[in-house]
Amino acid sequence: MPKPRKALISLETTPYYHCVSRCVRRAFLCGLDTLTGRSYEHRRQWIVDRMKQLADLFAIDICAYSVLSNHYHVILHVDTERAAGWSEQAVIERWERLFSLPVIVQRYKAREALTRAEREAVSELLNKWRERLHDISWFMRCINEPIARQANQEDGCTGRYWEGRYKSQALLDEKALAACMAYVDLNPVRAGLAKTPEQSEYTAIAERSEQMKRAARSKGQAAQPAHLLPFVGNPRAEMPKGLPFRLIDYLELVDWTGRAILENKRGHIPKDQPPVLERLQIDPKHWLYMTQHFESKFKGLVGMAYTLKAACQALGYRRTPNLSACQRLLT
Repeated sequence: MPKPRKALISLETTPYYHCVSRCVRRAFLCGLDTLTGRSYEHRRQWIVDRMKQLADLFAIDICAYSVLSNHYHVILHVDTERAAGWSEQAVIERWERLFSLPVIVQRYKAREALTRAEREAVSELLNKWRERLHDISWFMRCINEPIARQANQEDGCTGRYWEGRYKSQALLDEKALAACMAYVDLNPVRAGLAKTPEQSEYTAIAERSEQMKRAARSKGQAAQPAHLLPFVGNPRAEMPKGLPFRLIDYLELVDWTGRAILENKRGHIPKDQPPVLERLQIDPKHWLYMTQHFESKFKGLVGMAYTLKAACQALGYRRTPNLSACQRLLT
C-alpha cells in the first residue's frame, strides 16, 4: 500500500525530492499519437513554462526536469529559509498570482480597518499560505491542475487527466541526488528520443548546455539559467546555496553516462570516467545501472545506508525500505 505523503517528505531530513507525474488517458500528454497522427508536442512547453512560473512564486527550486510523451520528471529543492523570510505583503502578492484573494485579505491589503478577530483570521491565512508556498504537494498541484484544464479544453472532453498521486522519492545525500539528476536528464536518451543529452528537448541538461554556449560567446552573460538551481562547486566551508557539484563535472558525467547507455555498454566501462564519480566514491558499473533504473529500483527514500536508516528513524518507520539496494549501489 502506498505510504501517505507526510511519511515520504520530511524537510528536516532532506530538501531534495524527485517527483514524477503521469497521464491516465490513452491520449498523449505530449509528442505524436501514432494512432491518430495528431501532435501534442506543444504541451511540453506548457509544462516547462508553468514550472518556471511557479519556481518564481514558490520557495522551491528546480534542479532538473524532463518532459516526455505521457509523463514528466522534476527534481525539486525546498528552501524553507527563503519562505520564512518573506514579509506578509510578499506572501499575499505571491498567492494572488495563483489564486483569488478572500475579501478579508483584500481589505487587509487595502489597509482598511479590521477588528482584532479579523486580523487574527488574516494572520492565520497568511501562515497557511506561507506553508503552502514551500510545499511540494501544492507545487505539483499548481502544475497539474492548469495543464489538465488546458488539455481537456483542447481535447473537448472532461474527466481526470493525471494519475491521482504523483510519485515522490526523497534524495537523502549527494550520491542519490547526482544519480537521480543524471537519470532524469538522460530520460530522452534512454527512450531513444535524442542522440545526446544536449539534443534532448525540454530537459534541464539541454537548457544548461545551451546557456553555457551562450555564456562562452558573450562574456557578460551568466553561465547558468536563472530559473534552475545553480551548481556551486564541491562542498566546502561557507557553502553558498546550490547543487554541490561543479557544472562542468556534471555535464561531463552526464555526457559520459549518456554515451555508455546509448551504446549499450553494460559490460564495458570506459577508463576515462569523470572525476565526480571518484569524489562520490561510486563504482562506475553501479552508476550506469542506477542511471538506467533509478525509478524502478528505489522506492520513497534513497541514499547511503546510514542516511537511509537515520531518515527512517526520524520518520518513525518500523523497517528500512530500499536498504539492500542502497547498500549495494550507493555504499
